[in-house]
Amino acid sequence: MGLTAEEALTAVTVNAAHVLGLGASAGSRQYGRRADLLIADWGDYREIPLYFGMNPVALVIRGGSTVFPRVESVALPD
Repeated sequence: MGLTAEEALTAVTVNAAHVLGLGASAGSRQYGRRADLLIADWGDYREIPLYFGMNPVALVIRGGSTVFPRVESVALPD
């Protein structure tokens, strides 16, 4: 769609929260806002377009609970 990585990230976080009427409590990292987290197997947000069609998501935390662990992406000790 011609978006930069920064524009795509804004579209799915801040803008999405406002569309859902949650702009005051979600969508950005600020004190007092809901902290749902997605941990991915990339080094930098600018690498997001490199993973198109792949699933780099390693962990999802929603409301303080883990809802999606992908064990094979976590380095386990020998």
